[in-house]
Amino acid sequence: MKKVVIAIDSFKGCLPSAEAGKAAAEGIRSVYPECEVICLPIADGGEGMLDVLIMATNGQEVPISAHDPLMRWRNTYYGISENGETAFIEMASISGLPLVPPERRNPMLTTTYGTGEIIRDALERGCRNFIIGIGGSATNDAGLGMLQALGFRFSDKEGKEVGTGRGEVLIKVAHIDSTCVHPALNSCRFTVACDVQNPFYGPEGAAYVFAPQKGADREMVEALDAGLQNFAEVIRHTTGKDISHHPGAGAAGGMGGSLLAFLNAELKPGIQLMLEALNFSNKIKSADLIITGEGKADRQTLMGKVPSGILAEARKQNIPVILLAGNIEDSDELQQAGFEGVFSVNPPFISLEEAMRPEVARKNIQQTVESICKK
Repeated sequence: MKKVVIAIDSFKGCLPSAEAGKAAAEGIRSVYPECEVICLPIADGGEGMLDVLIMATNGQEVPISAHDPLMRWRNTYYGISENGETAFIEMASISGLPLVPPERRNPMLTTTYGTGEIIRDALERGCRNFIIGIGGSATNDAGLGMLQALGFRFSDKEGKEVGTGRGEVLIKVAHIDSTCVHPALNSCRFTVACDVQNPFYGPEGAAYVFAPQKGADREMVEALDAGLQNFAEVIRHTTGKDISHHPGAGAAGGMGGSLLAFLNAELKPGIQLMLEALNFSNKIKSADLIITGEGKADRQTLMGKVPSGILAEARKQNIPVILLAGNIEDSDELQQAGFEGVFSVNPPFISLEEAMRPEVARKNIQQTVESICKK
């Protein structure tokens, strides 16, 4: 064994990606001390994406205060790559559902304004390339608040501004004014991690599918959907772009649609975006083996999660892939998908509480990989 690449997703609630990878590397080196081991922290575009991209690009965290979904000031951070050109943003860090107390969750009243403030800050620092994860939002304002923070103005039929972008104001929008938009936006590239294909509105759109998870009742859902339809028509009339049925336009409460229409964003599956950002296909060249994994592996693993994306890239170069997980279901389907082996890192009869202890998980990963290498 001369070269092994390790790219393990975080074991949720237990170990971050980098720690899981380090444990696996120790297992390899105990058997093959001369082996070249490349550890790549990885995520699927959701939780953990920001930290992985900062680490992978030798970037830095940028602390910032911005408005949360209820327009309260909150401290958060985003990332900038080492060369200062690319900003990494997780929408959930400032516009996410966990930031809103359960009793106050109402997508008629939440806004993406804070996400726009982060983008604006990165623009001011010279970033012209943006990688944004839009999972986990608390909002259904179609990105209206984000756009306002970037200088777009929205008014009703009488020419009065509609107020801070929230789900409830979408139905009022009749005019869009872009004369005060941040001038740097014209020279920017936006790439968005988006793992849903939902259209902007309708039975499968943002409001009907996602708003109930954010606190909307049936009446709110219908009002939000009507607002999205209205906004889509205003966008079409103003820009000539019809985002109504574009796959992913309904992501993050319609944020996907506004990113497409106003920022010319490219929507990509999260794992595809991550692998491209990490230059994964080049880094695995001539590898004898790839080790991937996640906390729980089952048939959903094959639906766009980290291991499935890694397997797809590895097969292009005929590199075998081993899958590690704390809990495994549907092992036959995983084997049939093409994994060289599927291994649980947990010994029999261990309790979940014990298995979730970080020091125990590190030891179990290390010993499992060591055992695999000895075979």
